[in-house]
Amino acid sequence: MARKVFFSFYFAADAWRTSQVRSIGAIEGNKAVSDNDWEAVKKGGDRAIENWIDGQLSGKSCTVVLVGAATAERKWIDYEIVKSWNGSKGVVGIRIHNLKDASGKTSSMGKNPFDAITLKNGTKKMADVVTLYNPPGSTSKEVYDNIANNIESLVEKAIKIRDNYV
Repeated sequence: MARKVFFSFYFAADAWRTSQVRSIGAIEGNKAVSDNDWEAVKKGGDRAIENWIDGQLSGKSCTVVLVGAATAERKWIDYEIVKSWNGSKGVVGIRIHNLKDASGKTSSMGKNPFDAITLKNGTKKMADVVTLYNPPGSTSKEVYDNIANNIESLVEKAIKIRDNYV
């Protein structure tokens, strides 16, 4: 049975790359939101965005953070990560900068979004606990194939890490 996951990503920069990962089909992800739907949610302000994210996280066992060049600088990515972790969901990051976008271009590797988050006990950064996977490959296809071959095990590992974290 495929796990139900929430995909966290920077919509404006990485929607195309994210659609590639969603199409793998090894895990059941949240429904893709359209530009128009996201704009409607944003018009409702921060509380509306939080409510939308909270609803999307409901029933999911893991959050997969798809990390592009600017993911770590996004306020709502941080919210999704913290909300997932505090909700006892697995959290894993997968770098997607080497997947081609709609223009056929790759991007630079962004910062680790887990570096900026300290766990509740205050002694560890989330980056010390959560995996940020950088798929090997010299072409977009090789990176895609590597993600396809490993995403299920990355999700399972993330869930075990969270289940065992005290």
